Amino acid sequence: MDNTPKKKILCIEDEHFISELYVRALTKAGYDVTVAVDGEEGLKQSQTDLYDLILLDIMVPNITGIEILKRLRDTEQTPKLHSKIIITTNLEQGIEGREDIEKQADGYVIKAEITPKQLVEFVEQLDI
Repeated sequence: MDNTPKKKILCIEDEHFISELYVRALTKAGYDVTVAVDGEEGLKQSQTDLYDLILLDIMVPNITGIEILKRLRDTEQTPKLHSKIIITTNLEQGIEGREDIEKQADGYVIKAEITPKQLVEFVEQLDI
């Protein structure tokens, strides 16, 4: 029996259907998944540094994903963060906007172009 602790994933996603798909696929693959449905809750959860990976939607209520990303990468606001951060979005960012986001994040996924199974494969390739 494998006693390795499950890798913990925080999914900051306000679209219930999408978060449900991600939770099912990632849980089935052996991950422990928590969902935050708005930016404030997502930021608070992220700053606990309890997660190996954060799936961060750009468009969430209260605080945008881009603002969350900035705060998590600011060592004064979030001094110790080991979590990898993957941006999940359906917004088509301009090339420059996407490059800026990618510099701060550990990956970038277009939700409309990835199935839950492909998301699991993507996560499994990360070193978390």
